[in-house]
Order: sequence, then structure tokens, then C-alpha cells
Amino acid sequence: MTADEIDRLKRVCQTIYDLSKSIRVLTQISWPLQVRHEFFANQAQQIPRVDYAPFEASDLLFRMDRLRHELAFDADINEWLESILVRLEISARMLSYCGTFEFFSYSSQLYGTPRTELQDESNNSLDLAKLFDSLFNDLCKVDMGAPENAIISSDELAEQMASAALQMFGDEAPEVQIVDQLSANALAGPYRIRIRRDAKFTDRDVHQLIHHESHVHVLTSLNGINQPILKVLGTAHPGTTRTQEGLAVFAEFITGSMDIERFRRLADRVIAIEMAINGADFLDIYQYFLQRTDDPIQSFESSRRVFRGGLVTGGAPFTKDILYLDGLLRVHNFLRTAVSANRADCIRLLFCGKLDIEDLPVLTRLTKLGVCSAPKYLPTWAKDMRFLVCYLAYSLMLNRFDLSQVRKHYYELLENLA
Repeated sequence: MTADEIDRLKRVCQTIYDLSKSIRVLTQISWPLQVRHEFFANQAQQIPRVDYAPFEASDLLFRMDRLRHELAFDADINEWLESILVRLEISARMLSYCGTFEFFSYSSQLYGTPRTELQDESNNSLDLAKLFDSLFNDLCKVDMGAPENAIISSDELAEQMASAALQMFGDEAPEVQIVDQLSANALAGPYRIRIRRDAKFTDRDVHQLIHHESHVHVLTSLNGINQPILKVLGTAHPGTTRTQEGLAVFAEFITGSMDIERFRRLADRVIAIEMAINGADFLDIYQYFLQRTDDPIQSFESSRRVFRGGLVTGGAPFTKDILYLDGLLRVHNFLRTAVSANRADCIRLLFCGKLDIEDLPVLTRLTKLGVCSAPKYLPTWAKDMRFLVCYLAYSLMLNRFDLSQVRKHYYELLENLA
């Protein structure tokens, strides 16, 4: 690339980054804490009433369309930048229809639905969720030991997350805040990590949140913002959600922070979204989660994740949460394939900013051209990849054997146990 092209690319990426800051999906569709108070004041018997602030998309759409005139790079760079603009446009249109069926239509374009085909073209997220639900029901018969008690307060979690962030990011560590309203137990951005005040946590929850929120979401945001030319890698647009959430959930696995209850919650969200698409209202989904957890507050918050931005009366949910299982599969299979193809060097590139796995070819090329910088920060398991590569190599080795006869043998052995 010429110096003029690099300067223009830097300007375009900065402009997209600036525009994206006006499209804050989770902020725009958040619910005020009063909605939860009123729900329980009504004995959890009335569908919540939620009003959303108007979102004006026309100026943003005009500016993004005008920016297209500056996309005069090579075809792969143009395609990459165009895909980001399209995702941002759909996001802006979606937010302008909060509280309507059209919101769900745009959400489906961005994130898909539980029945959207996965990469194998024969399964979908709903299939995965139901399969795991079935496995979990069988595993419930197994004595896995007493579950941890959630006795860690939001203040204690905040202290531990702040310490971990300071150790990882130094002067760039985000501020850790305790807030009253949040649809998740914790939510992270490049400059702040928010924790819901009334949430309680186990020791394992603490490790999950550090590795998921801080050492993936914050880390990739800061690495993107620190890009001198490709500032667009600092924006978390919906086109990156599948890979970012998949990477964050994989981080929970590879660090030993995942547990069966956490994985079940990911599956339950997919099933709940499908129920809502089929007409289940907020009360139906609340009862579904309540039967799974016996925790009224958590059941409300899980239900809110499904309905935020859409119709609380059913038929039009927010579909983002189907991407956790899909993203995990994609990230895991990419990592295994990278090791098999002797391209483990691409693994660290996943952390250079907010990106989708499908962006890697163009980003690899831009890295070779000196335009895309290496990630400033890396989680420990990606900085020292000895355990990661060993684990992935073992997973690949198992796939090369037909284990059907081995499984049959052990099933028969187990059936004969006293």
C-alpha cells in the first residue's frame, strides 16, 4: 500500500470507529431498575411495561453511506470495511424500532435465530442447546459434589476484578464500577467494568468473569483502540459478537473456569429465545427460568436478556444470546484447525482487536504490510501456548480415530458394574 492509501485507510477506520460509538446496542435497549421493582411489586404476575428512548438513525445512515465513496482500496479491504458498515447500518435500523416486531427482524439479520444453520449445515444453536439440556439432565444423576455457595458480594468481586485488570493492563486498566441496573451480572467495556450491585458470586464465578469479561472483552477492545491505523478494530459491532463471545467462553474452558451450571445457562438462553419467537411472553419465560434456577432475581434478569428491545408479549425477542454456543464451536474448531495446519501464529492475531474469524485473511495481509499491529495484550493462555497447543493437538488426535467400538466396549463395561 502507498503512504496515501494508508493515510486514507486510517481516516476511514477512525471515522467508522467514531460513528460506531453512537450505536450502543446494549445501552439503548437496557431496562431501568424500576421495571424490576414493579414486576415483583406486582407479585411477578404482570408483564413488564418498558419504554425505550427514541433512536434517530437517519443521520448515521447518511454519513455511513457517504463514507463508502472513500472505499477505494483492494477488493478484500473494501469487502471487510463494507461488511462492518452494513452491520452498523442494520444495528442503527434495529435500534430505531425498539419495542416493535421490526426490531426482531433486524436482530435476526444481525445475530440469526436459534434455527439458523451452523457451519456444518446440518445443525443449529437450538439443536446444540437441546442436546446439552438432555446431557445435563442425565448428569444430574451423578454426584459431582456440593455446588459452591454464592457468597461473594459485588464489592468483593469488584476488588478482585480491579486487581486482575491492573495486573494485566497497568495504566490502561478499566475502572470497575458497581451499578444498580444491569442485564448481566457483569459487563465490560474498554474503560469500565460494571457489576450488578445485588448479584452474588462463587469463587468460580469470579474466575469466569475475569477471564471472560476482562481478559477477552476488555483486552480485545484495548488492543483495537491501540491500533495506530486500524482503529475500527476497537469497536464491538454485531459482526464481531459471535467470535468475541465464542472466544470469551472458550477462555472459560481453557482456564478451567467453566462449570456445568454456567454451560446450562448458555443453553437455556437459546431455548428461551426459541420459546419467545414461538409466542411465549415475559411471564412464560420467567417461569421457565424460575424452574431451572429457583432464583427470582436471576430469572427476571435472564428473561430480560431475551426480551430487551423486543416485544415482552412474545413473538419478537432479542437474539444475540444464541451466539455463545455457535461462537464457541467456531472458535474451538478454528483453533484446532490452525494447529493442524501449522498456523498457530494466527491464534494470537485473534486478539488484535474486535474481529470476526472470517476477517483473518485480510488482517493477516494487513499485518504483513505493517498496517495491522500485533496485540499489545494477550491472556496468559495465549501468550504461553504450550498447554493450549497440547490440548488442541490431543483433541485433533481423538478425531482421527473411530471410537465407536471403544465407546461400545465401555458402555457394556459400565452396564455390568454393580
